Amino acid sequence: MSAIKNVGEKIQQIRNLKKITIDELASRSNLDAKQIIQIEENKVIPSLAPLIKIARALSVRLGTFLDDSEQLGPVITREGREKEGASFSNKSVEARTHMDFFSLASDKSGRHMEPFIVDIRPSGKDENPLSAHEGEEFIYVLEGAVEINYGKEVYVLTKGDSIYYDSIVNHNVHAYEKGFAKILAVVYTPF
Repeated sequence: MSAIKNVGEKIQQIRNLKKITIDELASRSNLDAKQIIQIEENKVIPSLAPLIKIARALSVRLGTFLDDSEQLGPVITREGREKEGASFSNKSVEARTHMDFFSLASDKSGRHMEPFIVDIRPSGKDENPLSAHEGEEFIYVLEGAVEINYGKEVYVLTKGDSIYYDSIVNHNVHAYEKGFAKILAVVYTPF
């Protein structure tokens, strides 16, 4: 079973365990009940913003949706052995195909940061919808170039460049000029 499929299943499992109805979760997360149903049924892969809202509403870490097993001590991930974590999109199922997230710490218990290697392909779309969520993000470009829309600013980062920003500001990260990029991304969400 893929981790992508597990995201919706884990949300549903946690919601049921805590005896929270879909309507209650919708109210607590300020999301539409239909959107939550689609996420739980794996009909859509959400962006980070709704996942963070759901995590907070369920009183769990964002990483809980991505964890397969948990380890209390340090976690070492060897080169080439990153675990495919999840794909995130901004809206539709089609939009999720341009970013693949590979978790570097899915086995770490109690973490507050989510480190990923992210492969970014051209989205094929001219528009890059912005999203916002609580927390902070750090991005380091490993290969290629990325364009980051942040508020009203646009930044282009190439190999070796990094950016650290508050993710409460509307933002979007995508491949620059329809190229390929690989980044190290660390997402922190307060609990």
